[in-house]
Order: sequence, then structure tokens, then C-alpha cells
Amino acid sequence: MVGQDTVVILDGARRTPRPDILITNQEPGLFSRFSTTQLGGLAIAATLEHTPMDRSLIGHVVMGMAAHSHRDSIYGAQGMAWRGGLGQDVPALTVARICGSGAEALCVGADLLLSGLRHDAARPFLVVGGAESMQYPFCLYNYRGRKVGTAVQKYGPCDVQGLPPGTQLQDMLLMSLYDPSAKMSMANTAEELGRRYGITREQADAFGFRSHRRAKAARDAGHFEEEIEPVRVQTDGAAEPIEVRHDTHIMDDISLAKMSRLPAAFEAGGIITAGNASAVVDGGAAMVIGKESDAQKHDVRPLARVIGMGVAACDSAIMGWGPVPATRQALERAGIQGDAIDHVELNEAFAPQALACVRDFEELGIDPEKVNPYGSAIALGHPLGATGAILTLTCAYALRRHQQRYGLVTMCIGGGQGVALVLESI
Repeated sequence: MVGQDTVVILDGARRTPRPDILITNQEPGLFSRFSTTQLGGLAIAATLEHTPMDRSLIGHVVMGMAAHSHRDSIYGAQGMAWRGGLGQDVPALTVARICGSGAEALCVGADLLLSGLRHDAARPFLVVGGAESMQYPFCLYNYRGRKVGTAVQKYGPCDVQGLPPGTQLQDMLLMSLYDPSAKMSMANTAEELGRRYGITREQADAFGFRSHRRAKAARDAGHFEEEIEPVRVQTDGAAEPIEVRHDTHIMDDISLAKMSRLPAAFEAGGIITAGNASAVVDGGAAMVIGKESDAQKHDVRPLARVIGMGVAACDSAIMGWGPVPATRQALERAGIQGDAIDHVELNEAFAPQALACVRDFEELGIDPEKVNPYGSAIALGHPLGATGAILTLTCAYALRRHQQRYGLVTMCIGGGQGVALVLESI
């Protein structure tokens, strides 16, 4: 797939920090005021600022978003584009492949570039990425057309004082994590993988501990600074805005002893806890992509080539296994073997899910020690629509930093899918 028509990621890609949705599980998170389109706009603006090129060469925007969490979410990528500083003449497409949406945005962007059917030769570059505010709302269903108080609810705000006593609002965050096809939540599918692979609580905790320790080491070494654009926020009661510079979930004082005392979170006798599951955070990421020939023509610096892509489906009851068949596809299309991979970014939805994938990756020739050298979602968080884009730019910068050649980016997807990308550093 390497050649003049290879898709490249340009140098300058940026992401926001990933703060927890709650501070100490008691107060609104640092990004609680931002909608998904605002987070995407922040990422696009930062990327355009750090990518030295004429913005008039941007012909399309493709951004991932998993859920409609805010009142402006219906505008999706278009809202992110104008918030990011792009003109009204730049069209935008929102893509949704749940947890893989940010990676899917890159795949769709590559399709637009290479198919030629809608490629704008005068504006040959695209902005791709993803964003997600995990500040999902509490919702009231099936009240339109019903009497609330003294009037029938047709449009507009609902007066909760007029609702019958005992009426409950549904938590869209928890509801979204239940898969009706599998008849279980995402966490329970990971517990099922743990049973099938014989993964113990001790192994799951050790993997979570590894994620935090590696993420802390990477943060302290400054490895994330190249990709993170700090964000200034005004918090409740604060006189001055504060600057958010880092992902906030990394635990500096974590220990296996502390992790072992955490209760099972989803099943009696289960192995998944708050310490070995992905953190719930907000975030966004963006990058500019184009054909390698156009990068040369316009004298812009590429960061990495995208040489292989894969998307696959699997049994929804073990949805977390999806990265394995997707990785097989991506490696085959890239024309390389697993032992050629230098750096893997595997989203850690849950420790047993990630461990199951790592075991099968080893059969593909991928060294387990090369998986998540900077930690991943257990320590850093998983903002659904953004994660694929975040992992892609983390991998691309890491390859260049360590003078390595090939990287793999992959993640599982709720409902039973997986997506994978193979990058080649330039």
C-alpha cells in the first residue's frame, strides 16, 4: 500500500487532555461544561495551529462521535469544524462506530481521498479525528403527548414538578453500556472473555497496575506533551481559570495491595473492578491527512503513513475480542507480519478483555511487551468517539520519538466489532 497515493498523517496532530467526568467522584469534572462538539472544536483548532499549512487546502472534515450527549450533538462534525476555525464552505461528516469512531473517521477520510469520487483536488487535505463528552444526560422517556401537570407535553422543557411521584430519569451513560444483542453490559462481556481465557483477578489487577505505572512513567518523561494541547477552564467558585495539561486519572500512589481490596463492580465473584476497567473521561483529538503525493506537492511534513486497515465483527457476547480479527486484516493488508510491529496501542476497555487480545496477538507474532508501553485506557481513560484518534496520534508520535518503524492501533467496539490501523513512521 506504500506509494504516491498512500494516505499520510501530517505532523501537528493534537488532542485535549482527558479529565475524569467527576472529580473524586463527587464534583463535576474539569470538562463538564464542554459538549462533544466543543471538545472536537478544541482539538481541530489546536491541530490547525500546529500544522503549518494553508487552511484553504482543507476540503473536508470527518469526525467520530459515539452518542448524542448534548443538545448540539446532532450537528456533530459540522459543529466541531466551525468551532475549530474552518470556514462555512468546508463540509463535514460525523461517523459513529461506537468505541472505534475516531479510528473509523480516519478510515472514511482515507476512502474519500483514495476513491476519487468526491476528492477535491483543489483542497486535497482532510481533518479527521473524534470527540466525546461522557457527560451523558439523564433522560425521561415516553412523555411526549402525555399530560404533565395541567397540560399535555408537546415540545419544550418538561416541568418535573408536574411528574407523578416516583418518576425516574434514566442514566444514558449506563443505558448506553448495555447491549441488547448480547443481553448484557459491556463489562459483563469482558467477564465472559475472562472466563473463556482463564484470566484471574490477580492477573487483571496486575494488568491495571501495569497501565498506571507505564502511564505515569510516560507522563513524567514528557512523552504526552507533544500531543496534548492544554485547555483553560473556569471551574465553579474559582476566581481565575485553571489550565488542564495532563490526563487526570493516572494514579501516582497505586499499589497491587490497594487494587486487591476493591470489590467486583459488575458480577458477584467477578474480576473487573474500578481499578482494572477503563476510566470514564472526556476528550477530543484531530489530525490532518492527505495523499503522500499532495504532501510533497504542498511541502507539508508527514508524520506517518497509514498502510493497513481492518474492521471485523465477532460474537457480541465477547465483543472485546474484536481487535484480534481486525488486526489480522490490517497486518495482511499492510503486507507485514506481527513480529514487525514495534509499538501497539490497544484500547484497554477492561483488563480481561485486553489480556485476551494480548494472548492472541502473541500467536500473531506481536511481542506482549510492546503493547501499551505508555499505558492505556485503564490509566488514561476512554472517551468513546475520541479514543481511536487519540491512540493513532499517540502511536505515530511514539514511533518517531523512539525511531521505530511500524505501529498498530486497535480497539474493541460494543456490539461485537474491532477496528485496527497499521502505521509506518516517516
